[in-house]
Amino acid sequence: MNAWNHTNELKFMLMGLTDSKEIQLVLSVLFLLIYLVTVLGNIGMMLVIRLDAQLHTPMYFFLTHLSFLDLSYSTVITPKTLENLMTSIKNISFMGCFIQLYFFVLLAAAECFILSSMAYDRYVAICNPLHYPVIMSTRRSHALIIVSYMIGAMDSSVTVFCLSTLNFCNSKVIHHFFCDTFPILALSCGDTYDAEVTIFILAGSTLLLSLITISSSYVSIISTILRINSSSGKHKAFSTCASHLLGVTVFYGTMIFTYLKPSKSYSLGKDQVASVFYTIVIPMLKPLIYSLRNKEVKSAVIRVVKKREGTQRLK
Repeated sequence: MNAWNHTNELKFMLMGLTDSKEIQLVLSVLFLLIYLVTVLGNIGMMLVIRLDAQLHTPMYFFLTHLSFLDLSYSTVITPKTLENLMTSIKNISFMGCFIQLYFFVLLAAAECFILSSMAYDRYVAICNPLHYPVIMSTRRSHALIIVSYMIGAMDSSVTVFCLSTLNFCNSKVIHHFFCDTFPILALSCGDTYDAEVTIFILAGSTLLLSLITISSSYVSIISTILRINSSSGKHKAFSTCASHLLGVTVFYGTMIFTYLKPSKSYSLGKDQVASVFYTIVIPMLKPLIYSLRNKEVKSAVIRVVKKREGTQRLK
């Protein structure tokens, strides 16, 4: 049946990660703790950047949006996963499933281009420092953010449209813990070739375009750093890029492993582990990567705490 004609009656069943009650209990506690750390870490990062005037720069403007995206797509996935693990409710409506998929793809695609914008920002800061205030103006920074969200919205709209027009017949069981592209494709009883090709081209273009931007930026950055004579200058330049480069490696590694392959090669075990990593674990790690490996953020936290303590004493 065509899915859009049966939105009121069609429900999917998310099989989750395991049928073992003991493992479900352990995972529910673990994922709840990870989600709480994710919420506190990303909100904390946004608040520190907001409250400390020294972090009101393009790099930290992008980092604010990165924290917002990580918090958002973890929230799109984790609460439903916890409900699945902690209760017997495994059903999700057709509309709920595709809303979850829509926002997940939107946020993940937008993150690709915000990471690209951050790489471009570092390129300008290191390779063209004298022109940095002009090139990375407030207007251009906002434009890069808007374009990132627009590309994400386009990717998610096309993906959801391709999948929602498939025929699902009586297939209702999604062998995954959230509504993702390949598990939904696997449900179709009709020809999925056109949908697969369209989604593959779209996902591939998003990942490759953003990776090309990041790679070309870092090739120029490394070339510039190697020409710096002093070792302290080289170390300082590398340190400004280290946290971003680590975040890019972790994010793109799991995304490429999961999505840049045919749906027939989807492996229930390996791909679920990868999905847990980038939907639940990575959003928790990002604030740690960008704070523990960043002296500016650590200094800003100290300044914010001291400022708050000083305000309380005055009261």
